[in-house]
Amino acid sequence: MVSNFDALPDTSRIWIYQSNRSFNTVELEEITKKLTDFLAGWQAHGVGLNAGFEIKHKRFIIIGLDEEEQSATGCSIDTSVRFIQELENTYDVLLLDKMNVSYMQGEFVAYKSLLEFRAMAKQKAVSKNTLVFNNLVATKAEYLEHWKVPASESWHARFFKV
Repeated sequence: MVSNFDALPDTSRIWIYQSNRSFNTVELEEITKKLTDFLAGWQAHGVGLNAGFEIKHKRFIIIGLDEEEQSATGCSIDTSVRFIQELENTYDVLLLDKMNVSYMQGEFVAYKSLLEFRAMAKQKAVSKNTLVFNNLVATKAEYLEHWKVPASESWHARFFKV
């Protein structure tokens, strides 16, 4: 069952997939339809899952699942990963690579490998105040409060230690 993302409870489980590039308008329309269709049929042990999604900054796909009604299972999570892999193949993007960092550069989202980001921190090209996207948040409440934060308030802080 597809729910409005905003209507999902704050306890909902969250998965964030960051793209290595922005999606264009046509791709966003297609991905929105594909996500809606996928979530409409997403199940765990034959029971429909109450899930919603949003796409932020034309590059982040955020899926939320209300686990109060039905929790995700290994099989249902595997199904969602296969769906994301299909999006990767269809749109020639990386969505599952967790070894990259997205951060705000002015009003734009920049995307770098961990090695590049660490080098930029050493060169002071980014600072502990740089807004980064903490894609490790696990619940909707964490997503709303701690997804886009200064690097000093996320796991990225390790790159700024002396």
